[in-house]
Amino acid sequence: MPIRIGLLLYPNFQLLDAAGVTAAFEIAGTLGEAAYEMTPLSQHGGLVRSSSGMALETVPFATARSFDTLVVVGGEGHVTAMDCPELQGFIRHHAGTARRICSVCTGAFLLAAAGLLDGRRATTHWQQAGALKARFPKIRVSAEAIHVQDGPVWTSAGISAGIDMALALVTEDLGADIGRRTAQQMVVFYHRPGGQSQFSALLEMGSTQDRFSGLLGWIRSNLQQRLTVDVLASQVGMSPRNFSRNFRGAVGMSPARAVEKLRLEAARERVERSTLPIEAIAVMTGFHDPERMRRAFLREFHQPPQAVRRNAADNLG
Repeated sequence: MPIRIGLLLYPNFQLLDAAGVTAAFEIAGTLGEAAYEMTPLSQHGGLVRSSSGMALETVPFATARSFDTLVVVGGEGHVTAMDCPELQGFIRHHAGTARRICSVCTGAFLLAAAGLLDGRRATTHWQQAGALKARFPKIRVSAEAIHVQDGPVWTSAGISAGIDMALALVTEDLGADIGRRTAQQMVVFYHRPGGQSQFSALLEMGSTQDRFSGLLGWIRSNLQQRLTVDVLASQVGMSPRNFSRNFRGAVGMSPARAVEKLRLEAARERVERSTLPIEAIAVMTGFHDPERMRRAFLREFHQPPQAVRRNAADNLG
């Protein structure tokens, strides 16, 4: 019996949000015993235009049957869609009947508006994470995660991250072999870890001040050192107090947090791409104590270094 997937659209949705997950389910359905049945939905049915101008044919969600999984896509139109009581009622109804409720990118705002994310971990596109947290303070927003599962609710980051989420759903439904073969057909990574960062630490901390941009590069090249505020301030010729205040204003986080994020990025790269012992990587990246590095991984990626390494090996398998 096919697994029924409802794909909820609205005017000015993001086409790739819809197409990416649809392709993953379509291909997986040709490989597994249980095929997927996809149903594009909208409030009124008919053609719904995406933000690109291309349109998809939909059925009215009032006439829709029950679904195993409901996927709410993102896009420019999510702000208007949040204020549609019929759409919100539809999402809340199916949250009580479907096995899973999912969102891609800013589709998380629609789940949040329906009250489905209160008290849960969730993610969205990194550029919208702050707005999601500000508008819905009861959500524990994981701004960097590619996708997050909290109970029956799944959320994913921007656009292509919906494919990662769909592959995780396929693996849950049909097993790791089908998930891996689906990824191979799509020429994408299989099981890219949900906690993996959406973007590099240096990109996130891009500073408008040249001396701090240079400092960030220096930090990344000297992670083994004891990188205190005094040490960092001396690199740019500032007093520690003045440095801390100006650094936070320019970079958007404290010096200690910036150092940890750069250490985490370097450590993760070595964990995923080498066979070096975890203890050696902890020393090389300035954590020194492997337990300290493990706690930092759990805070940032929600999994220990050993799990990150196993997931990376799966990608190559």
